[in-house]
Amino acid sequence: MTAVLCRHFGLKHLAVAEDIASEAFLQATHTWAHKGIPENPTAWLYTVAKNKARDYLKHEQIFEQKVSPQLQANNQVSYPDFDFTEKQIADSQLAMIFAVCDPVNPPAAQIALALQILCGFSVTTISHAFLSPAETIKKRLQRARKQLREQNFQVSNLTPELLSTRLPAVHTTLYLLFNEGYFSSGANQVIRQDLCGEALRLALILTTNERTDTPATKALIALFCYQSSRLEARLNDSGEQILFEQQDTSRWNQELIVKGHQYFIDACTGNELSRYHLEAGIAYWHTTVDNPDKWKHILSLYNELIIISYSPVTALNRTFAFAKVYGNKAGIEEALKLGLDNNSYYHSLLGYLYSDATETAIYHYQKALALTNSEPEKHTIQKEINRLQGL
Repeated sequence: MTAVLCRHFGLKHLAVAEDIASEAFLQATHTWAHKGIPENPTAWLYTVAKNKARDYLKHEQIFEQKVSPQLQANNQVSYPDFDFTEKQIADSQLAMIFAVCDPVNPPAAQIALALQILCGFSVTTISHAFLSPAETIKKRLQRARKQLREQNFQVSNLTPELLSTRLPAVHTTLYLLFNEGYFSSGANQVIRQDLCGEALRLALILTTNERTDTPATKALIALFCYQSSRLEARLNDSGEQILFEQQDTSRWNQELIVKGHQYFIDACTGNELSRYHLEAGIAYWHTTVDNPDKWKHILSLYNELIIISYSPVTALNRTFAFAKVYGNKAGIEEALKLGLDNNSYYHSLLGYLYSDATETAIYHYQKALALTNSEPEKHTIQKEINRLQGL
């Protein structure tokens, strides 16, 4: 809704578009509570948003002072048609994400802004994605929105130059969106398949334009397909998290794995090597079974990845692969070099690696328990503690 409305209002009036979208959902909570959910809830919401947008243009002073002169200058004297067809929505969302990835803002601000506006992320969720304090993210967003208003960029057709210069920031935004679904920072959900699906859908839109249908785009899609193929196997029927080594491989989605193969092969044309190629390669090896050299290949890819794109998560994952190749003792030595004492995953990893030293393992699992806000994660960690204690 916000993307389509901004196509008419412009980013200068972004807050108006967001307010109208919010009001549509607010009206739904009141109307549906009394009359029941309509047969087509999505169409109902779009119709309400369209009507509210038209009412706004008719009655608000801003229309007479700012919008109307622009329409008249373009020989458009009638109210715009707020088109919520599938193509218009897809085009508007793609244009919107490129619009908010404006180089007037630094890359981190572009990504945070896109996550908030296009994906509806809260400040808290974005802070988890960036591993930054919520107050820092809030200030970053305020500055970025101010810059967008002053630029008055119009969400319209994308130029070839715009597509090529902003594509890396768009890739990063979709990557973070997928990761938020794959490892949800929410307190009550460990997986949000809706976010994973949205990231994949938006990434696929990039393949419809020859300037955005790049090897990096295809590698990103391959990564999403491989990772999505194991979503069903990551939770049991009670919604409890299942660790990778305990997953039922028969629940892996083979259709998505095959799709991943297709996009990964297409991504490996030319000389481009992005972080997404390396991560897609790692994800590929995770979907294989009964290969004795599997973890050697994964470690080799992590060794390359950590050079071009270091992060605490990458370092921890590399350490796990290192332990798989060289043993837990060597893995512990690698892990302790990281010094991520305030990271719950760090202590969970150490708890796993100290499996032969029960008291030490329990100590680290308890530290991980105290550091995480995720209820499903807490449940998984507590199960490991109970197992080690013989409960």
